[in-house]
Amino acid sequence: MAARYAFTAPLWQWKARRDEWFFVTVPAEISAEIRDIADGMTGGFNSVRVRVRVGDSRWGTSIFPGEGGYALPMKKSVRTAEGILRDALVDIELELDL
Repeated sequence: MAARYAFTAPLWQWKARRDEWFFVTVPAEISAEIRDIADGMTGGFNSVRVRVRVGDSRWGTSIFPGEGGYALPMKKSVRTAEGILRDALVDIELELDL
């Protein structure tokens, strides 16, 4: 049985780099559950492999632990295809890929 989640969260820009890196934070409750499920099955930087759906876009990526929950990177191609701008609320479907 796969662990699947659906949530809505704002898109934010990571300011630590000059190029444009955008993320959505996985809510704290869901992040805690993912942390428990993925214990011992994480990759570099304690990342967790996931499959994501936003609108008509689907892709595989990793989420990374951070303050307040895992950070989900939002690819430019997805943001463009789905018309998502910084600070917009994004409807996310996420599935663990363990």
